[in-house]
Amino acid sequence: MRSAKRRRRLSMTSLIDVIFLLLLFFMLTSTFTRFSEVELAAAGSGAAPAPSERPLFLQLGPETARLNSAEVALEGLADALAAQRGDGAAVRRLLVALQPGVSAQRLTDLLVVLRGLPGLAPVVLGAS
Repeated sequence: MRSAKRRRRLSMTSLIDVIFLLLLFFMLTSTFTRFSEVELAAAGSGAAPAPSERPLFLQLGPETARLNSAEVALEGLADALAAQRGDGAAVRRLLVALQPGVSAQRLTDLLVVLRGLPGLAPVVLGAS
């Protein structure tokens, strides 16, 4: 004679405990700070720069940066740009050429430095 086995009901208590612990873990380990934002403007039509005003040229490499063919570190870029710009009140255009291998983080670091400098209109050129 076969004894009829009764199926046990599945208890949801332990599953709810695990879900609650996971929820608590992810809430406590996540960060709610706002990351730094870099504003980017799309290129559009605008007034052409004066012919006497030559744009500044910056080549950004994976580990180097050259401002008008002079090597400069990102930390000293603000001083180098201030020396190149002079005392002119007009906005100077800065052409930024990306060399192959430049990471997105490196470009973001450059844009953060440039954001703090008034009187510059950076134009980012693609890698060739």
